[in-house]
Amino acid sequence: MKLLPLFPPGPLWLSLFSGPLCAALLGVAMAQSAGWLTIGRDRLCVTEGTIEKTANNRLSVNVPKMRAYVTEWTAQSAEVRFTYLGGTSKESALGSGTTRRQFGLKLRAQDPCNLVYAIWRIDPESKLVVSVKRNPSAHTSVECGNRGYENIKPRKASAVPRLEPGQSHTLRAEMRDAELRVFADNHEVWQGDVGSDAAKLDGPVGIRSDNARLEFEFLARESKGPHPDSVNACKAGAADE
Repeated sequence: MKLLPLFPPGPLWLSLFSGPLCAALLGVAMAQSAGWLTIGRDRLCVTEGTIEKTANNRLSVNVPKMRAYVTEWTAQSAEVRFTYLGGTSKESALGSGTTRRQFGLKLRAQDPCNLVYAIWRIDPESKLVVSVKRNPSAHTSVECGNRGYENIKPRKASAVPRLEPGQSHTLRAEMRDAELRVFADNHEVWQGDVGSDAAKLDGPVGIRSDNARLEFEFLARESKGPHPDSVNACKAGAADE
């Protein structure tokens, strides 16, 4: 029996490894292999409060209000692996006057007035809330304050665990176009469409906390391609409310 070659010989076969088809296949492979980056303190721009390094090379926050974003361009996927340590000794109210204990992830943080939040509320109620802050004509905290928030109704959702001091968990948010999925301990707890306006925002991922003490590791998924703003300058006064 004469065995046929596995691949056809000649120019036809060689053409498969060059040109648009090869480039497309290579692009798919690269996209699928995009991994996670561990974001150290040196890659974070802290616009309010402080983030410190611990003896075991984790990050920690012990102040009533913390805001930060990643200065290296990444995909719109972020994860925080954290140990909740309880409330801060002093508390700070939000711009609305409400006092909450919470922390969460920022996505598409174009500026303090235009971004997407996935927030794990701890007190007074344990829940996962996704909000879009949108103020098209405002770009600084002075201009927008706490205006422009809209809580987004999920397509489907489930409860997050009630946090107790000393417990360790993970929170991950992944956004593709207007579609957002949020995971707690690798279980999906929120899925939905945040709207076309939010999908058009162009900014880095980040993290925030209010009245919560945490030790954590912060990760972001590698960008799947080049971006004109591969490094985001750390801007003073860019804290969001």
